[in-house]
Amino acid sequence: MLTVNEQIFNQIKKSQNILITFNKNWNGDAVASALAIYLFLKKLNKNCDLVAENYKQKDLFNFLPYHDKIKNNFNALRKFIISLDITNTKIEKIKYKKNTNSLDFIIFPQKGFFKKEDIEVKSGKFKYDLIITLDSPELESLGDIYELDTEFFYHTTVINIDHKSSNENFGQINLIELSAVSTSEIIYNLLSKYSDEAITEDIATHLLTGLIVKTKNYRTHNITPKMLSISSRLIKLGADREKIVNKLYRSRSINILKLWGIVLTRLTSTLNNKIVWSTITKSDFKETNTIKNDIPEIIDELITNVPTVKIAIIFYELGNSDNPETEIIIYSTKNINPLELMKKWQAKDEQNLTKININKSISEAEKEIITHIKENLKDII
Repeated sequence: MLTVNEQIFNQIKKSQNILITFNKNWNGDAVASALAIYLFLKKLNKNCDLVAENYKQKDLFNFLPYHDKIKNNFNALRKFIISLDITNTKIEKIKYKKNTNSLDFIIFPQKGFFKKEDIEVKSGKFKYDLIITLDSPELESLGDIYELDTEFFYHTTVINIDHKSSNENFGQINLIELSAVSTSEIIYNLLSKYSDEAITEDIATHLLTGLIVKTKNYRTHNITPKMLSISSRLIKLGADREKIVNKLYRSRSINILKLWGIVLTRLTSTLNNKIVWSTITKSDFKETNTIKNDIPEIIDELITNVPTVKIAIIFYELGNSDNPETEIIIYSTKNINPLELMKKWQAKDEQNLTKININKSISEAEKEIITHIKENLKDII
């Protein structure tokens, strides 16, 4: 019986047009591992496209080689065919006319005429014969990439690669390694078993980026000896660690640093600094010229600078006094499930962070959430 790795390589060998995609709430690990597998497939002379909803070209990871190959949607997934039976009526010429909301095909028969029964409408084959999903717990997490043409996913072989226990094993081939720190680690294991030359310098840089992102530059609690060994091997293979760290952790903008300063002045902790949190108001965003999408960088700073932290929380203001609304972002270590902890508020997972919304002022939300977390985790952490 073939191993999962052998099944993957056999399927890749049989395929020529491959789609690589990942979670719409993507993170650096998803981006890095997708680019790594893209470069590997290109080495095998495969036609492949990288597509993910919400990916932005001007992002923190635009230093990665070939990051501009990632698109937000795919065009011409399959052909739409209008077939005309010309057995009994031959054609002299064809024209078409484009109207505001329609396209008219004008056909001039040599003699006789066509009937409705002579026309057939059908779809051509799908553009891709294989789909590889990365760091995505279920098909719905792909967003519009899946929702706009679910039939494509049901008629095309899916290779599903992930490291999360929440993965629904939706692929025909599922490579789920729960002991792996990141999806990039799984891709390393996969490619290194293919051949000694499978991992080039560029691929090594991408995979090391995924490992560094997942461990906040080796400062989180999920580091394993195996992951450190893989990091060492990737550096030997040419991965540019200095470039990765400089781009991700040594190049904060002045605006981010100003926001970080505000967060620090309001930083509060409990349970021996195992739970830390801070607040950001709408006026703080305006004063520092930042937006809520900058908050994950602040979370990174909290995690890396408070080594005892088990849960880091940022409360930020969205509403006003008439319509209060507070959004909360929560980071937790691997042994705490924040989605389960915060299910009362219909928590969502975005970029490996848990997010909830409460229609209350920031002070009321802060009191409610911290009380809830302390009551439910005081005996665990």
